[in-house]
Amino acid sequence: MTESTERDERHNARMARKKEVIEQKVAAANTERGVLLVNTGNGKGKSSAGFGLVARALGHGMKVGVVQFIKGRSDTGEEAFFRRQPGVSWHVMGEGFTWDTQDRARDVATAEAAWVQACMFLRDPEIGLVVLDELNIALKYRYLEVNQVVADLLARPLAQHVVVTGRAAPPELVEAADTVTDMTPVKHAFAAGIKAMAGMEW
Repeated sequence: MTESTERDERHNARMARKKEVIEQKVAAANTERGVLLVNTGNGKGKSSAGFGLVARALGHGMKVGVVQFIKGRSDTGEEAFFRRQPGVSWHVMGEGFTWDTQDRARDVATAEAAWVQACMFLRDPEIGLVVLDELNIALKYRYLEVNQVVADLLARPLAQHVVVTGRAAPPELVEAADTVTDMTPVKHAFAAGIKAMAGMEW
């Protein structure tokens, strides 16, 4: 038996074992309900991943609600694209980064207004996916009461999916979530002096 043949046989045996394990896991996952996803961490891509799910949901004919809590700009590529799609309700309700506003009372009021809009989506069974962009930041600075936010999220319609993005997701939200991804930075162009550009950063 040649070395190449032995290698192929070992590979085939590994893949057969892997297939069996995966099929067992797929068979065991028989619950169907809406899931709560949290994209957090200091790495790039938390919001981008959430908006990728917007495209996926629309592809399956679902209605989508988006609320942006901190970001105040309304010239992003994703907003320009998704606002033109039927079935999307998009609300930019932030006033910019916290170091720009420098007014806690105003930031709290803005976050509270955004949460009112979010709750309208969270109570509507016709909305299949809700994206709460940068909600974690509003929770980090305690602009919103985290236990109430978690309670509202858990009281949503059974089939509704929710994505929450932003750094520093609070432990209460992490505990309540079904899926949590911590995005870890390895390299970022900005650290090398490359400016934020349309089509990449917004």
